Amino acid sequence: VQLVESGGGLVQAGGSLSLSCAASGFSFDDYALGWFRQAPGKEREMVARMNIAGSATYLDSLMGRFTISRIQGGSTVHLEMNSLKPEDTGVYYCNLFMYGATEYWGQGTQVTVSS
Repeated sequence: VQLVESGGGLVQAGGSLSLSCAASGFSFDDYALGWFRQAPGKEREMVARMNIAGSATYLDSLMGRFTISRIQGGSTVHLEMNSLKPEDTGVYYCNLFMYGATEYWGQGTQVTVSS
């Protein structure tokens, strides 16, 4: 399984960034693909994920600022992050969760929001 992440970077508060994750090398048909993040000194938390049916789940505290979408037949997800805040800073990890089986992680990409 390969998870290829792209996007992220540095932005000022109030700005926008996007992340993409392309998953390949698997044939499991019941999975969710999405993003987690980990800030320094904090636990990793789920940001947004989408299952094969197109149902999305978000971290409650995002209050609608982030939107996850699926492209390329479901094996790639795009995360649009708007109205970014300094507390959104962290390493963002792509996650492939195979229900009843296992999960895989990307290498992580840094998102930094300056105040």
